Amino acid sequence: MSWFRREKKGISTSTQEKKEAPDGLWNKCPSCKKALHTTDLEENKWVCMYCNYHLRIGSKEYFNVLFDNNQFTEIFPNLTSGDPLHFIDSKPYTSRLAETTQKTGLKDAIRAAHGKINGEDIMIACMDFNFIGGSMGSVVGEKIARSIDYSLKHKVPFLMISKSGGARMMEAAFSLMQMAKTSAKLALLSEAKIPYISLLTDPTTGGVTASYAMLGDINIAEPGALIGFAGPRVIKETIKKDLPKGFQTSEFVLEHGFLDFIVDRREMKDKIADFLKMMKN
Repeated sequence: MSWFRREKKGISTSTQEKKEAPDGLWNKCPSCKKALHTTDLEENKWVCMYCNYHLRIGSKEYFNVLFDNNQFTEIFPNLTSGDPLHFIDSKPYTSRLAETTQKTGLKDAIRAAHGKINGEDIMIACMDFNFIGGSMGSVVGEKIARSIDYSLKHKVPFLMISKSGGARMMEAAFSLMQMAKTSAKLALLSEAKIPYISLLTDPTTGGVTASYAMLGDINIAEPGALIGFAGPRVIKETIKKDLPKGFQTSEFVLEHGFLDFIVDRREMKDKIADFLKMMKN
């Protein structure tokens, strides 16, 4: 006869007393795969504490990182895309817009706001990849144009944070026209000698790279960001050759002269403030 006797089988905790871990409490680094506590990750500017991988973040997080005390005035918040081509792929474009807006809480793939960075006035337009891949449609181009107009009127520097898969196919030529529109507006900013800083984040591709993302007085990028026009797979299939190691990373782009600096996100605010003071003087 065994000396051990089990009185109760299984877990005795009642269902009412069980507690589930809250959603969003943990993240996993896409690079090193380690678990990251959300609070610690936010304090570290959404950079992995173990491998320094820069996680993708949106306009809400960038505004929090850059603006003093997260205080800013958002402008043109209610611009929304139309459907000039009555476009339908797997679903109508209008349905896709409505679903994405409901899911993300965003009106389109960009937000624009005015505030201060270390006491320096600045106008920031920031793209959101979660809204249809950060694609550049008519609203993106219009918000950038209006942001530049705001900078011209109030004589404040302009910072563009790019994060995009390229032009929005649902708007076809209307999307492609934004490349010329934003570039022309930036030329006016240059003539007025108002600084324009372009920050390229992961990923910055397509028509965005071919227009306003590469036209900064200073072009900077985050470490490890994918920067290019066509994707690596498309290029490899076209030229029928293997691509160099690290092709289209921000480090590769810097080495080949298309960037001025790579800046860690944790140092981004101070670096941009230094650039603004330098250009102002």
